[in-house]
Amino acid sequence: MLSIILPAYNEAKRIESAVERIMEFMNSNFQDFEIIIAEDGSTDGTDKVAEKLAEKYGFVRHLHSDERLGRGKALNNAIKRSEYEFVIYMDVDLSTDLKHVNDIYEALKAGYDIAVGSRLLKSSRAKRPFTRDLSSRVYNFLVRALLKSGIHDHQCGFKGFRKSRIADILDSIADNHWFWDTELLVLAQRKGLKIKEIPVTWEHGGESKVSILNDSIYMLRNIFRIMRKR
Repeated sequence: MLSIILPAYNEAKRIESAVERIMEFMNSNFQDFEIIIAEDGSTDGTDKVAEKLAEKYGFVRHLHSDERLGRGKALNNAIKRSEYEFVIYMDVDLSTDLKHVNDIYEALKAGYDIAVGSRLLKSSRAKRPFTRDLSSRVYNFLVRALLKSGIHDHQCGFKGFRKSRIADILDSIADNHWFWDTELLVLAQRKGLKIKEIPVTWEHGGESKVSILNDSIYMLRNIFRIMRKR
């Protein structure tokens, strides 16, 4: 019925608790599901924790890479290997309230090809540091203005897909890391796919692998790359 994907790079400290929280929620709301840990060349023992979870729970699958592929490529591989047509990925910190799994699922069941959590809709409730909130708003404004996207929040780590509808897009995505989400959504809009943005309750998860300065430069380069492809 539903595949849940957790992209994981050096998440040994919180991957087990994340899986158990998701498991508890899914058991209460869905009959059939799987949890895929897309573990991407971790060096802190995440692979060992993920393997133990896969051995303990029949619905947990561990996809391991010996070398770092990048978050985007790890997600690509996991989506392609998922069992179910409806796929949701979420960040390991579970910043987005799990109740929104139901919202994503209902949107996909209603016929949307993609459903995305958005922290920037008026009815959303998002708590995050000022600098990250500001940089996110500037980034999303630039994507909307320069790439003609109709999406408000491209980077929220909580998205659902109809696997069959995005299969060809996955092979067209050039970025393997943080720009993956934006590129997928821009390409999907250009192909005319139906996308629904869902307001979410979101709270900053603490640890972050994002460097505002370095990642801002990287994101801008990718925006200009996509502009040149139009």
